[in-house]
Order: sequence, then structure tokens, then C-alpha cells
Amino acid sequence: MKVTIESTDKIVNLRFPGDTDGMQCRVWEGETECGVKIHCFIPWVWVAEGQHADVYRQFEKELAEKRPASREVEAIPFRMLI
Repeated sequence: MKVTIESTDKIVNLRFPGDTDGMQCRVWEGETECGVKIHCFIPWVWVAEGQHADVYRQFEKELAEKRPASREVEAIPFRMLI
């Protein structure tokens, strides 16, 4: 499966049963190759070791770009997520 995702400005704190601190995740929105719309809750993104410094700087620049979350993301009842 291939998925294309975009970073949004929405950050949520996901907690699992018994977890007191939770984990901050950025919400990414996207679509699968066949057109299924998805939401991703991503706590970490990093560059694989061995990348050239210029590639890493470009990645950091692109990672800082984010768009406003869609209405669908704003409407998700995050208290319902586990």
C-alpha cells in the first residue's frame, strides 16, 4: 500500500488505558493510492542514518511546513481515541 500524507497544524495527546502521560502526535491527513482518505497520528519522524547533510536540512525545512487541519480532523472526538 502507498499513502501520501500532509502535515497539519493539529497536535493531539493520545493516551492508552493505564497511561497517565500520553503521547503528543501531529495529525497528518492523506490518501491511499486508490483514493481512501485517512488520518495519521504520528509522534516521531526522523531521517534514516547516512543521509547527506543537505538532504537532512531540506527534510527539516519541509517538515516545518504544515497546513491547517481540515474540518474532518477538527471534528474527530479525540477523547474517543485509544
